[in-house]
Amino acid sequence: MSAFPEDIFTEPSDVDPDTLVNLGPLTRLAGVWEGKKGVDLNPKAEGPERREYIERIEMQPIDPQANGPQLLYGLRYHVHVNTEEEAITFHDQVGYWLWEPATGLVMQTLAIPRGQSLLAGGKAKADGAGLVVAAKRGETEFGITSTAFLEYAFRTDAYQLDVTYNADGSWSYVSDTTLMVRGRPEPFLHRDRNTLHKVAEPTPNPLSLLEA
Repeated sequence: MSAFPEDIFTEPSDVDPDTLVNLGPLTRLAGVWEGKKGVDLNPKAEGPERREYIERIEMQPIDPQANGPQLLYGLRYHVHVNTEEEAITFHDQVGYWLWEPATGLVMQTLAIPRGQSLLAGGKAKADGAGLVVAAKRGETEFGITSTAFLEYAFRTDAYQLDVTYNADGSWSYVSDTTLMVRGRPEPFLHRDRNTLHKVAEPTPNPLSLLEA
């Protein structure tokens, strides 16, 4: 028996237009955030390299999204990372955080300008202290896509992001990406971690402003 309804076209009625009050476990992420003590461990020819970085993340609510009967609330995000010693961009990332109230599903989409994207899925932690999402190469639901060069040289086999909400209103993450680096026999665990502090409140989604 399918977990989905027979009617795949009819959208829900009387949808609350205010995304900010319907984000569930994503509520704590809404706003603009900065972190100045990020740590990145990445592969280099001579061995693992440890870099410290500065990060800014903007997460703004989008209007409710319907796939027929499926209803999603979410945040559009942009991550920008640089370092103290270099003015150039160290990392840039865009995507969406999505929440399905009916099922408790949490999703993250991710795209980076090196020819890679993914859709990760998961749940909020049982104690409400954060959330975890993951994706694997080759999966058709929560999977990873890369260019031919990345598949050849730095194949990404798995991704997991563990978010923890802190008592002071900040939040922290540990991002683990499992890579197979060409010429290396063992997987490399590419890890990023940081703690983000809010510097600005989110802007209400367009539909909620129209109906206010």
